[in-house]
Amino acid sequence: MGNELIQKYAFEAVDLIRKKEVSSSELLKASQERHIEVDEKVNALPYTFYDKALIKAKNINIDSERQNKKSLLGLPIAVKDYNDVAGVPTTFGSKIFTNNIPPKSDSTIARLEQNGALPVAKSNVPEWAGGHTFNPVYGVTKNPFNNNKIAGGSSGGSSVALATKQVWLATGNDLGGSLRTPASFNNIVGLRPSIGVIPRGLRYNRFDPLWVEGPLARCVKDIGLMLDAMSGYCKTDPLSFDHTCSSFLEAVDAFDLPAKVAVTEDLGLVPVQQEVRSIFRTVVPHLQTIGCEVGSDIPDFNGAIESFHTLRGLLMAYMLGDLYKSKKDEILVDIVKNIEVGFEASNDEIITAEKIRQDLFIKVDRFFEEYDFLICPTCSVLPFDIETPFVKEIDGVVCKTYIDWFAITFALTLTSCPIISLPVGFSSHGLPVGIQIMSKPRQEDKLLAFAKVLEEKVSVNKNSPI
Repeated sequence: MGNELIQKYAFEAVDLIRKKEVSSSELLKASQERHIEVDEKVNALPYTFYDKALIKAKNINIDSERQNKKSLLGLPIAVKDYNDVAGVPTTFGSKIFTNNIPPKSDSTIARLEQNGALPVAKSNVPEWAGGHTFNPVYGVTKNPFNNNKIAGGSSGGSSVALATKQVWLATGNDLGGSLRTPASFNNIVGLRPSIGVIPRGLRYNRFDPLWVEGPLARCVKDIGLMLDAMSGYCKTDPLSFDHTCSSFLEAVDAFDLPAKVAVTEDLGLVPVQQEVRSIFRTVVPHLQTIGCEVGSDIPDFNGAIESFHTLRGLLMAYMLGDLYKSKKDEILVDIVKNIEVGFEASNDEIITAEKIRQDLFIKVDRFFEEYDFLICPTCSVLPFDIETPFVKEIDGVVCKTYIDWFAITFALTLTSCPIISLPVGFSSHGLPVGIQIMSKPRQEDKLLAFAKVLEEKVSVNKNSPI
């Protein structure tokens, strides 16, 4: 029955547990067997702890757990190796932290565990941050659609684990696109929620408005299921709050069309590969078919790239500054450069970056007075060669820095709006392509419901590539 179980979506698997037609232990066995079968080809989950999970699974009281409508009832999940799981190494992809074993789970994972999630593995990450998942601890994660291509990052391991059906749900986080880019590159769904929807661990600046935790899944409905289990106020995260939506899973099936959407191939800001543009254009007829009014008026994103570079540098300096001062030579050179951006930023640069962000927020607010959603490609490029550390040129335009190839995601980060990456098609060589859908702040319920309507129309093949 294992092969049949791994084909199920998360909401279907949880429903089977609720009906007592399958146990958490059986799902664990199916997950582990699938992991053994495929992971050596992609290196998505380099550290597993199924034995620990099995002990917990045997102690789950389903009758008691069913009283909690947000409970995942012992569903196995993968946890990104930037998050702490009690008693399991958190390496951040850095040799400095190879033997770092936290005594307790961080706020994000603790919330999931309280709501019945069963972590079984750590998913691979770039060293500290980045769009290409490789590090000196666990090596490189490969794209399952073409092992010679990158998986994206930084939630690359989580995304590949889902694409290859090793687990039903996985955690991710997103600063400049770390949920959305690998979701697009691996034909899955990733949600960057509004700041505060999901509580964050103590590693981050508690008042930082850029980095969020979020769910990754195989379909929109599974995102709603996981968001229910992840969200809510936590006293250690001062920006966290209880969402007005009582059930994202139920909200997914409750969208009231029509809607007015703005579509743009490049945000008027960034170069985009021609094949990505072509696939993106195929989405517009679907929008019209479901009754959307489609326009092209978008906010002015001028200055967003420069603003993000400065603000990202400040965050990296905050998180890694002490480590930089003591172990600079043991940190990836690209991360060192990012930390130095933060240390070297002038007062004028910081003030300008904040002004640009505030001005963009005002522009976006005005945009949403007329439109319900903004839609653009998730990535400017297709998954590129795994030996290439980053993209240097897009459609004839030279990239100024090593992160500019995902500017189309980090420009939207500055808006503080919820954004979902939804798979919509494949390139001529079979590589996945996704779109970003952005809604008003704190309207995750409406965003998920609209995305599900579009997901049903686009109907992308979700079979495992291996």
